Amino acid sequence: MGLFEKSMNILTELFGQDFLFSLATVKDQKPAVRVIDTYCEDGIFWVVTHALSNKVKEIEANSNVALCNNFYSFTGNTYNVGHPLKEENRQIREKLIKVFEPWYYAHNDENDNNMCYVRIDLTNGFFHKDGKGYKVDFVNKTAEEFPFAPAVEVD
Repeated sequence: MGLFEKSMNILTELFGQDFLFSLATVKDQKPAVRVIDTYCEDGIFWVVTHALSNKVKEIEANSNVALCNNFYSFTGNTYNVGHPLKEENRQIREKLIKVFEPWYYAHNDENDNNMCYVRIDLTNGFFHKDGKGYKVDFVNKTAEEFPFAPAVEVD
């Protein structure tokens, strides 16, 4: 197994579950940030949301986003892939319902035509596990591995 494949396995291990990230979008050339629930599979993060939300309006105007949490950071291109009941969303819907089971139906109404899924195709990222950092270029499918211990420096 190559380093890129290894890093993809670690990515799935870390984020292939309900995981909170701060999502940064751009509105009128200014950053906007909010906390979202995500699920990662095959280098793609998924979000369940509403098409009329500010985050969806912002990604439709500018698809470039960033995710950050606990020394993990990613950039990517984001797309509203539509309503959960669209045929092309059937497989990911089954997974998202299971992953987000504690709150999926309590916070989402699939009878609402504006409910949607957002797909974040990663371009670059950094994450860490077991004393090793991974810097990944998802576009070119390359990765670097190096010693890493999270630490905050104070001046």
